Amino acid sequence: MSKILQIVDSKAAVVGEYTLPENCFELERGSQAVHECVVGFLAEQRAGTACTKTRGNVRGGGAKPYAQKGTGRARSGSIRNPIWAGGGTIFGPSPRSYAKKINKKVRKLALKRALSERVEEASVIVLDKIEFADGKTKSAKAFLKNLQIAKNALILVPEYTESIISATGNLDNAVLRSATSVNVYELLRFSKIICTKDSLDILVKRMG
Repeated sequence: MSKILQIVDSKAAVVGEYTLPENCFELERGSQAVHECVVGFLAEQRAGTACTKTRGNVRGGGAKPYAQKGTGRARSGSIRNPIWAGGGTIFGPSPRSYAKKINKKVRKLALKRALSERVEEASVIVLDKIEFADGKTKSAKAFLKNLQIAKNALILVPEYTESIISATGNLDNAVLRSATSVNVYELLRFSKIICTKDSLDILVKRMG
């Protein structure tokens, strides 16, 4: 079924309604898709730069340390043998990507399920517009105070503008994101999602 959301202005007064299409509201399936997308996003954040040297990378060891026979010791061909101190590392980590492949349909389903959950728990605030003409942090703080936002919030805009970036850059209780790039993890992470009608239109298009 479709979901109707109230549209408010910067003073939290209701100025209209937004109907979330039926095909963009999903609560019966998609929990596994959400899990996969969150795990995939967090995996992509890993640097993957851990690196060890194998016996072929460790410096030295070109000459045989001692004769093959007659010493009474176990034979050895290099001081960089992994069982020697200072030798190479066996099966150690090397630079790699931790990114996981997630199908496009799974991503769409996860986005749909995540947004539906936030709408269902009344965590989505739809505004007619988000503007900070002076580009000051003071204006952004007053804006959040009018909406009674005290904890961490996600502000979704159709596109970045210099004034919005300037006004929200130093906020400690809100993060700015573009509706074209926001992901499932971010939709679930923040206590409130503040977006414009145009931002929702972009999300609906991404889920379509």
